[in-house]
Amino acid sequence: MRLTAEELLEHCLGKPGAWQDEPWEGDIVAKVGDKIFAFLGGGESVGIKCGNNREEADELVKTYPEDVTKSAYIGRSGWNSVRLGGAVPDDEILELVDTSYQTIVAKLPKSRRPPVTT
Repeated sequence: MRLTAEELLEHCLGKPGAWQDEPWEGDIVAKVGDKIFAFLGGGESVGIKCGNNREEADELVKTYPEDVTKSAYIGRSGWNSVRLGGAVPDDEILELVDTSYQTIVAKLPKSRRPPVTT
């Protein structure tokens, strides 16, 4: 049983302060505050922040060259597109989403960060 787009969206929206948006018709994203942390698109892949720069993000591309690619336009900033149902294990995809969320939250002004839950 592989991770579905619906399950991935549910995982994203389970994060504190996360909400769904559709800034471009048919292109679903998960945001925290006013910042995107996951591009869910049409459900075949997820775009996530995989490093602070291109070099860090390229490590994942090197590990999974068939299933991870540099994101168009924002790839230079450390964003990758990870194909669902490919070689990247589902639990690793969820961890990557969690890391992307945490990275984006850390960049929000303290006043706009979601409350920490224990």
